[in-house]
Amino acid sequence: MKIKEFLEKDAKTRKEIVEKAFEEAEKIQEEYSPFITLNKFDGKIEEGKLKGIPVSFKDSICTKGIRTTAGSKILMNYVPPFDAHVVEKIKENGGKILGKTAMDEFGFGSFCINTFIIPKNAYDKERVSGGSSGGAATLTAKMSYPHIAIAESTGGSITTPASFNGVYGLTPTYGRVSRYGLIDYSNSLDKIGIMSKEIFGIALGLEIIAGKDPRDMTSANVPVASYSKIGKPNKKLKIGVIKNTEKYTRKEIFSEMMNKLQKNNDILEIHDVEMNTLDYALYSYYIIAMAEASTNLSKYCGLRYGLQKEIEGNYNEYFSKIRAEGFGDEAKRRIIIGTFVRMAGYKDKYYEKALKVRTLVINEFSEKFKDFDLLVLPSTPNIAPKFKEVERIEPIEAYKFDILTIPPNLAGLPHLTIPIGKLENMPIGMQAIANKFEEEKLISFGYIFEND
Repeated sequence: MKIKEFLEKDAKTRKEIVEKAFEEAEKIQEEYSPFITLNKFDGKIEEGKLKGIPVSFKDSICTKGIRTTAGSKILMNYVPPFDAHVVEKIKENGGKILGKTAMDEFGFGSFCINTFIIPKNAYDKERVSGGSSGGAATLTAKMSYPHIAIAESTGGSITTPASFNGVYGLTPTYGRVSRYGLIDYSNSLDKIGIMSKEIFGIALGLEIIAGKDPRDMTSANVPVASYSKIGKPNKKLKIGVIKNTEKYTRKEIFSEMMNKLQKNNDILEIHDVEMNTLDYALYSYYIIAMAEASTNLSKYCGLRYGLQKEIEGNYNEYFSKIRAEGFGDEAKRRIIIGTFVRMAGYKDKYYEKALKVRTLVINEFSEKFKDFDLLVLPSTPNIAPKFKEVERIEPIEAYKFDILTIPPNLAGLPHLTIPIGKLENMPIGMQAIANKFEEEKLISFGYIFEND
């Protein structure tokens, strides 16, 4: 059922549909495990822009009275006493909390396997759903009733799973949506976004959750276009295809992307461009993200919240015991690397150089947007790998899988994943990048391909 169709129903009918949606979610959980915590329907339907539409939240987004783990055993039993800003906005607009979706621990991963509940791909249970917002993407793909997923991206955590599961995924401009109540991975990179089967759901969700929040000083007071006014573009869009991403991408994916673009050359003016900083963005991102993550994770020590035990020995012994038991292998790896690059003697050599590269990436994007409305590239280098294939991948190779998603995240730019077909019966996606706070262009671009 389409979201617009649902919104036009009377309250009694909408309540019946929502009940069925919660029941369907339980069945999906049994088969695909997209949830860490599945909520119960309270039988009430409130008015507002959502009119009762079930909304899922990535498990790094705090929900009052509902367990929030960030995919980590160290927060296994944490129940927040408050709602995140985006949860408040969804509730105010009549959304119903469907549950908390599975994710890589604190967002650390490209495949959603670094956690205690591992979701399966919506198209093939032997394949990964993509990380770190894997549960959100699998659920979105499998739901037949109206549903919007609120997810989060640091370096591609919306783009990759959305592409792997054939749904739309919007990562907004950094600062477009308040991060208040988000369990952070990397403060200068984290962005709360949206997944939906429909581009209409993306537009509706963005209007609701975007805006200034005094509790988050990085949130921006920039108006967002009304979802009811966004449709196909009313003028030709100038598109820059980042051509040097072809060398990282399976040729069939790049070819299909070009075919989709060229089929719409009546409304798209297509040009090839090169991104000189593409090869360096990946390394810059991981240095910055791990440095910030190692700082953020230092608060999980078994005293204020999360995993706790009887205190024995000195503080260092107690902290080490809690962190050794609570953190997974990938979290420990990133803590060690992040701490290393921040140490005296190495900060100048690694961290400060990474910040300079980040500035170069931002500047190059700024130059490109003087000539183009949007920049386009594949969402991922390949289709979703099988679980057994991922087991053989070394950590450094797994990090390289993010090479196409990291540049816009590093620059804080909005980007949208658009399903463009299938390869070997698995979804593939196209990624469009806009200049800061130009999400409207992305959504209009998405409308072009929705019924293509």
